[in-house]
Amino acid sequence: MPDFDAVVIGAGVVGLATGRALAQAGLSVLILESASAIGTGTSSRNSEVIHAGLYYPTGSLKARLCLEGRRMLYDYCESRGVEHRRCGKLIVATRYDEIPLLEALQKRGEANGCDDLRMLSGAEARHLEPMLNCEAALISPSTGIIDSHAYMLALQGEAEDAGATLALRAPFQSAAPLAAGFQIEIGGKEPLVLTCTLLVNAAGLHGSDVARKIEGLREDVIPQTRYAKGNYFMLAGRAPFSHLIYPAPHAHGLGVHLTLDLGGQARFGPDVEWVENIDYAVNPKRVAGFGDVIRRYWPGLPANSLIPGYSGIRPKICGPDDPGADFRIDGPDVHGLPGLINLFGIESPGLTASLAIAASIRDRLVPEKTRAVA
Repeated sequence: MPDFDAVVIGAGVVGLATGRALAQAGLSVLILESASAIGTGTSSRNSEVIHAGLYYPTGSLKARLCLEGRRMLYDYCESRGVEHRRCGKLIVATRYDEIPLLEALQKRGEANGCDDLRMLSGAEARHLEPMLNCEAALISPSTGIIDSHAYMLALQGEAEDAGATLALRAPFQSAAPLAAGFQIEIGGKEPLVLTCTLLVNAAGLHGSDVARKIEGLREDVIPQTRYAKGNYFMLAGRAPFSHLIYPAPHAHGLGVHLTLDLGGQARFGPDVEWVENIDYAVNPKRVAGFGDVIRRYWPGLPANSLIPGYSGIRPKICGPDDPGADFRIDGPDVHGLPGLINLFGIESPGLTASLAIAASIRDRLVPEKTRAVA
């Protein structure tokens, strides 16, 4: 008998959601995390936005799982008391030649299933946000914000209540396929070897590195993970906005946007800085570029009011000159190893889509007739 039915590598938001889903389906689950706490990487270094699902190509995993995940996430937060707010978002055209970008975005969003999008004139947008400068805006009422840390703690608690075990400071070292399952080697203070039937690689930024440590996995099915760093600057003082404010989108990101935390504090970001190594330091000199972009939609941004905040790194599986890549949830049909799921390129909207991603993995790995009643 294996030591565990399933091992999940990574205790970010997707790993925790997956561990919870598998445990609630009746499996014995071990969640491995190399850090000393849950969610210390991409999961806790983002804008904490619940996305509506309008940005992504129709039919893509990002589009489908974002829309599905958004509905699941709002229901989850409301039923568990996880703090969140459906504050809405304005995507703005600060020039007339950007209006077609908003119109195309509206069409894509509606094709994806976003049924509450509406184009606003500049005057209508300023009626909602008097300090805003724009020629037109697309309003997304279903966009919101969430306390991502509280959400991850709730996922951890429910996973453990269902019998899952979380192991911190337990770096994954290697896996070798067995006749039915895998032998896993775990490092750390007390190295350990154990067996499992199912293995889920939810290691985020380290997903490609983890995949290369799985014996029998061909190199051609492992994408190169590129690091796209996003810096955030905080606003000294209170912002005169109640909605999130996004510029018209551009390649590899949604632009330097204004988001609010649940206490009303405004932050701006992320920008896009391609880096070779994981480094979360924020260079104060990058603030100059932020101010220029922000003043296009908020001319009243006070001078010297932006202070370095934090940064996050997105696990891109495309380069700076490539079109954006979809989520990859690779099963045996891709790599040929029964019982293995590899997750690659789970960046935004990974937080929003986390419950839907977890449900998709559960459905692939656990036949419905064998699941426990959660």
